[in-house]
Amino acid sequence: MGGFAPCPPEALAAAEALCGPVSLTGITERRGTALWRAAGSLSGAAVKVGYGPEGAEITAREAATLDALPDCTVVAGRSGADAWYVTSWLDGPSTWELFRPVRDGSGSRDALLAGAVALCQAVADFHAAGWVHGDLQPAHGIHTPSGVRLIDFAWSWREGTDPWREFDGGITHLIAPELAAWITTGPQPVKPPPAADVYALAGVLWTCTTGQWPLDYEAVGIPVKDMSPAELRKAITAGIPLTEARPWPRFQYVLGAVLTSRAADRPTADELADRLAEVAS
Repeated sequence: MGGFAPCPPEALAAAEALCGPVSLTGITERRGTALWRAAGSLSGAAVKVGYGPEGAEITAREAATLDALPDCTVVAGRSGADAWYVTSWLDGPSTWELFRPVRDGSGSRDALLAGAVALCQAVADFHAAGWVHGDLQPAHGIHTPSGVRLIDFAWSWREGTDPWREFDGGITHLIAPELAAWITTGPQPVKPPPAADVYALAGVLWTCTTGQWPLDYEAVGIPVKDMSPAELRKAITAGIPLTEARPWPRFQYVLGAVLTSRAADRPTADELADRLAEVAS
């Protein structure tokens, strides 16, 4: 487990109630949260713990989202000031892992196209239930044998409920320009709309295809490594062209149309699924 913070005994007990005796493997630790994979004789589970005020709030809100979704089972609790939850582990590659053949220039693209369509449909279903994910990334869609499942709901909110008191847009490289502008100029709380998810969805698929973020910072002289997220959001608001790499031209043509259109002109996630389904590999 390396330098991971300790897993609270209450969270470990909840994982063992689901899986039987478990061994823990540390997966990520960032922003005051830690994620383990718990492997047991009965099943596997994801164990997430939020430490300190920020991490605990992130984890508690994500647990609440999971609890509200009809296809999720979650056990959540508190260990002092820390929050944790345990939910079933999802077996399958992420979209980033699924798209490795196109980045390597090997293998058939038929399965990748089907996976892209399935990811769009998963986001469309999430939107149809009144939710906005708020932080779609290449690793946040898991392609399981029973379909694509979304993960990492730290920034998610449901229409009619209170959003995060201060939303900063998740990963900056995939934020829609209008959402970047809203975060920059206010007012808070920002309520990310489904159209911003669709932008991020197209950006995820572009990134998984090319291995690069969609926006060509170099072309406009933006030193990304030297810029804060706030500075980068201002640049994104002003407009940045797409990168030139086109390993899958027809597929990226559809994505590019989404990434360069106004929010009002973007397709829904369901419509994007239909457009991608028409692309020949």
